[in-house]
Amino acid sequence: MPTDLRTPAPPRSAAADRAETARRVLLSAGSAGGTPMTADQVPAWLAEQARRGEYRVTPVPFDRLRGWHFEEDGGNLRHESGRFFSVEGLHVTADALPAGGRRQPIIVQPEVGLLGIVAREIDGVLHFLMQAKMEPGNVNAFQLSPTVQATRSNFTGVHRGRGIPFLDLFLERGRARVLVDVLQSEQADWFLAKRNRNMIVEIDEDVETGEEYRWLTLGQLLRLLRLDNVVNMDSRSVLACLPTAGAGPAPAKDTAAAAVLRSFHDPAAPSLNGTTELHSWLTGIRALRELDQRRVPLREVAEDGWRFSGTEIGHDSGRRFRVIGADIAASGREVASWTQPMIQPQVPGLMALIVKRIRGTVHALVQARVDVGHLNVAELAPTVHCRPADHTGPGSEPFPPYLTDVLTAPAARFRYDTVQSEEGGRFYHAENRYTIVEAPDDFPEDLPEDYAWLTFAQLTELLTHGNYLNVELRTLVVCARALA
Repeated sequence: MPTDLRTPAPPRSAAADRAETARRVLLSAGSAGGTPMTADQVPAWLAEQARRGEYRVTPVPFDRLRGWHFEEDGGNLRHESGRFFSVEGLHVTADALPAGGRRQPIIVQPEVGLLGIVAREIDGVLHFLMQAKMEPGNVNAFQLSPTVQATRSNFTGVHRGRGIPFLDLFLERGRARVLVDVLQSEQADWFLAKRNRNMIVEIDEDVETGEEYRWLTLGQLLRLLRLDNVVNMDSRSVLACLPTAGAGPAPAKDTAAAAVLRSFHDPAAPSLNGTTELHSWLTGIRALRELDQRRVPLREVAEDGWRFSGTEIGHDSGRRFRVIGADIAASGREVASWTQPMIQPQVPGLMALIVKRIRGTVHALVQARVDVGHLNVAELAPTVHCRPADHTGPGSEPFPPYLTDVLTAPAARFRYDTVQSEEGGRFYHAENRYTIVEAPDDFPEDLPEDYAWLTFAQLTELLTHGNYLNVELRTLVVCARALA
């Protein structure tokens, strides 16, 4: 039986020094790589992987889900094994919600999965072993995935499929040197307290890889992050956790790129808020904000406008999301075919990070966001984290702070702007627009109580802890590295 992810065995050697790792990360970020593949060749390689086998995802009625059933007592949607995940009801009361709270479907998956990337030096530069992986919810089937991306049910054999390559490098004692190892959250509006173990381990020897794997530098990956739907959510989450602070002396040039580098790599760069002050601010919000979560039978969500049919569970407003069934064929996966329920959002979201130079250092404007599925009340999120369509038309919710600033910003202030897919294993065609917007000089530094300015070095240091930055903010942190 493999080691339990929640009780990791110590590696053979001590975990790598963070400052030294940050220096090597900075070197890798500046490398265009090219052996054996350039960044420009990656999209064609992903498309070729899709042509090599059979990959099909078909929405189907719930009664065609093999091994899944609605329980007679309460209506929860479960797998016959009792593993994988379930779709249940959640009743949440919070100070930001109307009296009486809100009921909705939620994915309950208490087991901790593994998102692991293998690294090694090639010609003196740190490279990362990335996998071309099909996920049923991806709009384009194949995206760049971590070396290992698996739930505990997968790697303990519940699905009775093939073994997972390279899993031993993460789970067996003494196999590799640890660069990153931290539990991080997933989407808290669709998952209840879901976490994955985010790992990067380094090896010194060459390993045999198949056609579905490629070694890429961080510089290549940052370039690919400027393209829509190439680097998947799990890869973005893991790469965001790489250390940056202490990589070397701050560049002296007064350029936009140099300012971003200082924000990531210089822990002594002037910051508006100290680390102790930021911890106290977030702890205070977690202590004072209300978030009461109660799992209820799925059938009860009908009391809040959720409608059940043979093909979906959807809200009668036409907003929010749907629960659907999917029949999947994927010849390159551990199991060649299966069925499962999935969540499909009704409209895309907007994840926007406003940045501004303060005291010569780039700061990011983040919010302490309370979501229905959070494990610890609140996590740091992008400046704007919403679905804009939910804030227009009859019955819409009020505009959140700073949404107007982003929607009306001139094109010249957008430093990053792409569409990225969310977790394709549970969500069907879930896409969000990710943007980084530079604020004008007169943008106010005084903020609402739930918002704060942080440097990117402060954000990456918080990523040594779990449940501080939500998955959407982690995406924007790694994408911001491309700005340098």
